[in-house]
Amino acid sequence: MNAQTLTASTVPPLELADEAALLVREIEQYLTARVRTTAHPLVTKTTAELIAEALGAPAPAAVPAPALAPPVRALRLLPDWVLAFPLLRQLHGAGRQISVAEHLELTALVIERYGWHSGALRSTSGRRCILGAQAVLFRLGYGDEATALAAGHRLQAVLAARGISEPYHCWNDATGRTRTEVLALIRTAATAARREGR
Repeated sequence: MNAQTLTASTVPPLELADEAALLVREIEQYLTARVRTTAHPLVTKTTAELIAEALGAPAPAAVPAPALAPPVRALRLLPDWVLAFPLLRQLHGAGRQISVAEHLELTALVIERYGWHSGALRSTSGRRCILGAQAVLFRLGYGDEATALAAGHRLQAVLAARGISEPYHCWNDATGRTRTEVLALIRTAATAARREGR
């Protein structure tokens, strides 16, 4: 059996369900940990911690930030249009808002897990280019169109700072481009977005 004949029906349903459940758990933990923010930079405690302190109750324990995880590897075998099905979206992002930095970090992790591709959004085996990895996240419901567009602008800004004017999806497809260069671009953009609080 070659990669072209491999379809969703050949992926064991239990393996897909287990990987989907693991992915949901890891991403929910990550997003929950990212919620620990305050309204003003001088305030170092969350609202819940301030209320608990005022009432004399012990402050809630800090949740350690879990490792960020991309969508499960088994999903790379499914046709892209299937990823937008309500059931898969429910198991994954389901419209969950994420920051631009988180979108870019997840984009890099999708490429690491699914493999990198150039010349098209995806290969027959499911490897993705930058835009293809962003499409996976969007279809599964992580963030919205505005998040994906802002992430694209952030990638474009990093290229512009290097004197490169071509669109990032064309830069991805350039002859001689490497996976390492692509991941470095995405992570540089994610770092810049995080510094700007996006």
